[in-house]
Amino acid sequence: MKRYNAFELKLFMALLMVLDHLDHIPGLLPPWWAEIFHVLTRCVAPFFAFMAVEGFIHTRSRARYNVRLFLWSGIMFAGNFALDRLLDVESLTVYNNIFFTLAMGVLALNVWCYQPKCEKLSPKAVAALKVLVAVPVTLYACVAYEGSNSVVPFMLICYFLRDRVKARNIAIIVLSALLLIPTIQIYPSMETTLKMMMFNSDWLVFTALPFMYLYNGERGPKTAFSKYFFYVFYPAHLWLLAIIGYFAMAA
Repeated sequence: MKRYNAFELKLFMALLMVLDHLDHIPGLLPPWWAEIFHVLTRCVAPFFAFMAVEGFIHTRSRARYNVRLFLWSGIMFAGNFALDRLLDVESLTVYNNIFFTLAMGVLALNVWCYQPKCEKLSPKAVAALKVLVAVPVTLYACVAYEGSNSVVPFMLICYFLRDRVKARNIAIIVLSALLLIPTIQIYPSMETTLKMMMFNSDWLVFTALPFMYLYNGERGPKTAFSKYFFYVFYPAHLWLLAIIGYFAMAA
């Protein structure tokens, strides 16, 4: 099962990511195709969350890793803002920024894993301090931005149950079930009901599990390209699709 390294799996996820965002070009996809692509690509965000946890575990500096995620989230916020003002078309607004969600998740992990060096603090005092700081940070991270209510809990599960795979899988399935409950609403037609469940699809986080089993634990190429490709590709493909959509509307 464990056949592919992190870079290879991320490349595949990047392809799926493009499929999910093709509907940013008005009229390119029939509505049902857009919904189907949306469902098929629900594994992307949780898989990148899993990879962020792997990065957190193996990085030389967890602080620098966290700062890098926040830096790229800031770059994307700025790029989104500039592009939205330039195009000035509401339907082409780019609001995505998974970097910020991942950065908040890594921040929550950093707070939970932080070990104060003060020798005057007892283990009970350290535990109490962590609860006082980590719980509010984690709760805020879970509601902060795009997909946070599913991605951040997914990251916490992947980290704290990293050595207990069966327990991790059960926890992820339970998380999916908890996220599914609020989406179950009956609309006037079955078609509308299905479309809404496909649209509000954070509950499909469990679809990342097969790809997690394909991961062989290796990073892949250790080059600047492999390190920064996804930081650049994610915002660039969204901005490019918005620009193409703008000219398609003008034609």
